[in-house]
Amino acid sequence: MFSFTRRALGVSSLALAAGCATGTAGGGSSNASAAIGAYGLDLTAGDASVQPGDDFFRYCNGRWLDSTEIPSDRTSWGTFAILDDKSERDQRVIIEETAHAGGAPGSLQQKIADTYNAYLDTDAINARGIAVLEEDLATIAAIRTHEDAIRVIAGADFPTNSPIVAFASLDARNPDRYVVTITHAGLGLPEREYYRRADSAEQRAAYVAYIERILTLSGQSNGAAKARSIMALETQIAELHWPIADRRQRDRTYNLKSRTELRAIAPDFPWDAALEAGGMGQAQEVVVRELSAMAPLAALFLATPVETWKDYLTFKLINGSADVLPSEIDAANFDFYGKTLNGQPEQRERWKRAVDQVNDAMGEAVGQLYVARHFPPEAKAQMLDLVENLRRAYAQRIDQSPWMTAPTKVVAQEKLAAFVPRIGYPDIWRDYSGMDVHAGDAYGNAKRANKFNGDWATARLWRPVDRREWNMTPQTVNASYNSVMNVITFPAAILQPPFFDPHADPAVNYGAIGGVIGHEMGHGFDDQGAKSDARGVLRDWWSPEDVAAFQQVTNALAAQYDGFEALPGLHVNGRLTLGENIGDNGGLQVALRAYELSLNGREAPVRDGLTGTQRFFLGWAQAWRSKYRDEALRNLVLTNPHSPPIFRVNGVVRNMAAWYEAFGVSQDNALYLPPDQRVTIW
Repeated sequence: MFSFTRRALGVSSLALAAGCATGTAGGGSSNASAAIGAYGLDLTAGDASVQPGDDFFRYCNGRWLDSTEIPSDRTSWGTFAILDDKSERDQRVIIEETAHAGGAPGSLQQKIADTYNAYLDTDAINARGIAVLEEDLATIAAIRTHEDAIRVIAGADFPTNSPIVAFASLDARNPDRYVVTITHAGLGLPEREYYRRADSAEQRAAYVAYIERILTLSGQSNGAAKARSIMALETQIAELHWPIADRRQRDRTYNLKSRTELRAIAPDFPWDAALEAGGMGQAQEVVVRELSAMAPLAALFLATPVETWKDYLTFKLINGSADVLPSEIDAANFDFYGKTLNGQPEQRERWKRAVDQVNDAMGEAVGQLYVARHFPPEAKAQMLDLVENLRRAYAQRIDQSPWMTAPTKVVAQEKLAAFVPRIGYPDIWRDYSGMDVHAGDAYGNAKRANKFNGDWATARLWRPVDRREWNMTPQTVNASYNSVMNVITFPAAILQPPFFDPHADPAVNYGAIGGVIGHEMGHGFDDQGAKSDARGVLRDWWSPEDVAAFQQVTNALAAQYDGFEALPGLHVNGRLTLGENIGDNGGLQVALRAYELSLNGREAPVRDGLTGTQRFFLGWAQAWRSKYRDEALRNLVLTNPHSPPIFRVNGVVRNMAAWYEAFGVSQDNALYLPPDQRVTIW
């Protein structure tokens, strides 16, 4: 990833979610069997010794949790990881068949084959050694001034980093254009708290040792002293970063500035040189995200000796290229980022990482082949039916909201009606004809792919916004909501059991995929998405009365999650996870309403002694089944806006009256909340 210009364009909100496969929208086909159990639920996975009101997550998943081992090359295991593993293996077949068949020089088939095979050929990578770095190391060595440094950072075709970076993103106040966006960066540990917390001292010491090892393995002198200097610099950068939860405040992170106003923030910083080198020199306006951090970060950049920046950039180059460098460097990188930070015992097999490499370079090329094999056309129509069912239920919940005023409800309904669902795959595919790939050149291929994709992203500044472009590939196991485009996206790879099964009980489908659809819709009305209107424009469309009422209920929700302890002494950050928790809270309420509407006044059948409502909630709990290594769970809590899965289950259901009624939960149970403490947002 390149620093000043080569930042990937992100969406306003990204959530791990769920999806669907083939069959009728509600499921329950009579002439075929469900993929899981008799009707979509694995009733052998639960722990009957646990009362549902004490720990619903374990009640549904306890035996699975006790009997399942996390694979040695994974930091967690569960529904998402299992589907990701399946997608990975499906892609391997596609890529290796493509590589075996070959293709004409310059063809997409040839590019896929050469990227994959070069990455697999570790003998060739080891034989070339660190000689592949010579040109890039020489570029860094030639730096003489701070302006030289920023030009290298912004314009290099190799991995760099910096306290201040820029990239192209949609303009939140004018969604019909892209704008240069400036934010802070520059860290090698996952987040600023790793540089500050007393319980991260071991990780900090290991990071310094890792920097020294990387520099030594690449032939750099005085590795120990340089490692200490780099760590000291990153610690200073981290102190100036905003807390991660503050970065979610979209009204604070949108600060439109002219070039003159940008220069005034830090007059001595080489802003113009940076934008020029990054291909953004024509931009007349920029959006500055963490405005209060920019002047001190710019001052730190200029106060830090040029030699320190050269050492820092040398490390970032080698660290960012480790997987296409000799095995000793690659192994050292895994020992720190895999084992130390995330507790992963073994490196992933090379073929799995090669699949990732092809995806990083030309993901939509693989996606086009993946969709042809693994996403039947009828699945798109079925998923659209489900989305419309949830949209109708959401409209009812908005109308019935006791805290939102009537004028604001009108605008909320307009926004809900304007939601655009994107299902399975994009309507247009990326053109990779300009990407240059060479057989046997893993390092060069990675550089050229990064430059190609970085230039493509930056060029969006100068062309009209194309709303058909996706932010993820069809083979990605995920889902998202983009507040600036007002779109929800469900890639093909997640549209399968256990999230949706055409032959499963509708109650299970509504609890799983229905909850996920509701979750993604809910992002349009969470603490971030609610600040954009139906067109995606960042503006105040809520009355002050509505804002106050919304803050009251969401503050209560944040306080609930603050009380959840993921590991001894490590609590969930209710502010950081608020948007995702709002999505879960409202999404499952809406999904339940959609399920009730689907019954058309009929009673749901009882199956294995379970009512329809019980099966609905079990479907949600089963969808979030997973377990984590402690190190990975710690990383998740400190850096990720998603709550750990156990709390995405227990933290949601304990706020729903229907769950109490369905499972006979009383005040004697651990998850019980008095009615006046339950949070209902939608």
